Amino acid sequence: MKLLVSALEHSANVHLTSLTKEFKTDVELMGIFDKNLGKPIVDLQSLAIMGIVDALKKLRYFFKLADEMVELAKEADKVLLIDSSGFNLPLAKKLKKRYPDKEIIYYILPQAWAWKKKRIPVLAKTIDKLASILPFEPSYYPDDAPIEYVGHPLLDQIREFKTSLNTTVKDVAFMPGSRKGEIKKLMPIYLELIKEIECNATLIIPKHFSQEEIDSLYGDISSIKVSHEAHKTLLNSDFAFICSGTATLEAAIIGVPFILTYIAKPLDYFIGTKLLNITDVGLSNIMFKKFKGITIHPEYIQEMVTKENLLSGYKEYDRGLFLEHSLELRAYLKHGSSKRVAQIIEE
Repeated sequence: MKLLVSALEHSANVHLTSLTKEFKTDVELMGIFDKNLGKPIVDLQSLAIMGIVDALKKLRYFFKLADEMVELAKEADKVLLIDSSGFNLPLAKKLKKRYPDKEIIYYILPQAWAWKKKRIPVLAKTIDKLASILPFEPSYYPDDAPIEYVGHPLLDQIREFKTSLNTTVKDVAFMPGSRKGEIKKLMPIYLELIKEIECNATLIIPKHFSQEEIDSLYGDISSIKVSHEAHKTLLNSDFAFICSGTATLEAAIIGVPFILTYIAKPLDYFIGTKLLNITDVGLSNIMFKKFKGITIHPEYIQEMVTKENLLSGYKEYDRGLFLEHSLELRAYLKHGSSKRVAQIIEE
């Protein structure tokens, strides 16, 4: 089977890697994905963007890339779209218009339930199979929509969890994100914080960064332990400070108490809070609020991200309560998603 794939984000490709291991037949990937999985049509590094402003700057490039994907779809038996709704939903419409009988599977769906409920009928009409990773998501769709909860992909990658916590905090992990803009904004504050907290600090840096990039982004980290293994480091840590993104849900699933820190571009923050009415940034907070009606961890956003605020939040943290909520969240998610999505593709 030839499968046209559109997986633009690093996290999407982590989940795609797990998915490919579950295939029972020979599946050839085409399109946009990590080069370690085959021969993509583009280098993922060139697609990295941070926020709405960056996306607007690259708009023409993405239109051209979408047209290229539509042409490539001629050779594909099926289409798999993963996350990245800003690119993948318009692509799905183009593909369905050109090839009405070609099956399109969407894995990790656009969060239409959050702020664009008008998209739900469009998704139900355009996509042949909707693979949801949020237990509550199918309830927002019509009863006849082709949607099912398939499990959560992080439970395919994370196999070890905390069941108890050390009485004192000795090891603290710092994750300033994977995008260069995020790192540059957070690292100066993290470096100040590390000086104040009596702990063994570990800085988690993405594997794909070159030494030159590390030197230019992180400042003087000569006295700080560096790790490229996020899950292992979080499991062995007593606490963490994490930029928003998938890492927050990873930490919540693993069970390490953490504080989310995020400094967005002013325009992105305005659009998110004022126009889209976003109240929670962390994926684990969004999910836990749907499940229990409360958040699972504190969030420090924009001007709130200061050494003093983070230090205060750290000292006042109820780590025991967090662990209780973490166990509840894992039970809510049930299981991984790769096996079921592989079955859907091969059906």
